[in-house]
Amino acid sequence: MAQIVAFNGLRPRKELADKVAELPYDVVDSEEAKVIAGDNRYSFFHVSKPEIDLGSEIDPYSKEVYNRGRQNLEAFINESIMVKDDEPKLYLYTLEMDGRSQTGIVCCVSIDDYLNDIVKKHELTREDKEKDRMTHLDILNAQTGLVYLLYREDGSVRSIIQKAAAAEPEYDFTADDGIRHTIRVIDDTAMQQKLIESMVSRDLYIADGHHRAASAVKVGQKRRNEGMKDGEHNHFLAVLFPHDELRILAYNRVVRDLNGMSVDAFIEKLGNEFDVEKSTVSVPEQKHQVCMFLDGSWYTLSYKGEVPADPVGSLDVKILQDRVLSALLGIENPRKDSRINFVGGIRGTSELEKLVNNGKYQAAFSMYPTSVEDLINVSDTGNIMPPKSTWFEPKLRSGLIVHLLD
Repeated sequence: MAQIVAFNGLRPRKELADKVAELPYDVVDSEEAKVIAGDNRYSFFHVSKPEIDLGSEIDPYSKEVYNRGRQNLEAFINESIMVKDDEPKLYLYTLEMDGRSQTGIVCCVSIDDYLNDIVKKHELTREDKEKDRMTHLDILNAQTGLVYLLYREDGSVRSIIQKAAAAEPEYDFTADDGIRHTIRVIDDTAMQQKLIESMVSRDLYIADGHHRAASAVKVGQKRRNEGMKDGEHNHFLAVLFPHDELRILAYNRVVRDLNGMSVDAFIEKLGNEFDVEKSTVSVPEQKHQVCMFLDGSWYTLSYKGEVPADPVGSLDVKILQDRVLSALLGIENPRKDSRINFVGGIRGTSELEKLVNNGKYQAAFSMYPTSVEDLINVSDTGNIMPPKSTWFEPKLRSGLIVHLLD
């Protein structure tokens, strides 16, 4: 059973919420974060990416950077830019994009649920990225980013959320990218209990934030091993969304070369596995189709082999990886091979054309999006998706609710 709890959130003053809130730390690089923060002293990038306050030559993984993050968070608290709730709360987080909305429960989740696979995963984590977030979390003594979870909605949770959403919004603003963010504070203990009980019989699935979850769990285990049995380190900060409100965009691929083949030879080899048709279409219309941009033209590739029955083998990203990227282009490990890169679907296929036309890459592959059901099926069977299989939009904002570990 999923064990979620209310907690004393650290939050911006109401009038500062839109100035504090920023994209997750791993969505932008340090230079982009520095530009976005600009002269905004309230930007949460001062906490989540504190290297922006130090020289460009600084190692972003040095202790000086993590200590600066702690100093900045302490300054936010001391100056009452952010204030800790005096009683445990749950929160509702609503995101609205292009007329679609999704509402999740912000809470803390037991690290034991993660360890016991009640919180299910579909992605491998990298040791270097885990170490970074572990150190950041441990030195700051705070979980600063939400783990994005989903649960299967059967109608029962939504009816409770609809009642809880009668509360007046604490924050309600539209970010520069057009995404509307609304936070409601649920301080009624009876309503909190209903929301908590609604999750008891459910599994939770990580949609995004595998490294945030893994690092929070490892810090919790570390502190337990140090003799700290009780405490906030036994839970991690998360937001739980119903599966049927979520939107997954494609995660597209670009490759630098054709592994020594000419364009004609490559297309001929593709014909062994796919029906290849020159087209003006840049977005696949159905599963097991891929659109390819090559030599100034778009092609539709329709897989003509037998689709594997297993949840991973049937994924389009897996078919492309096995039948094209590995078999033809020699890209065996897309996590490490410098000849491949990944482009979130939010950037559109015009970005793929630009990357190929400017000569940085030779070919681009526009994917059909992985579905939420695909994600659940892979997670339920204990399998792992290929890297960069899902791109969730809209993105959560960091800094609206922080979980302190003391």
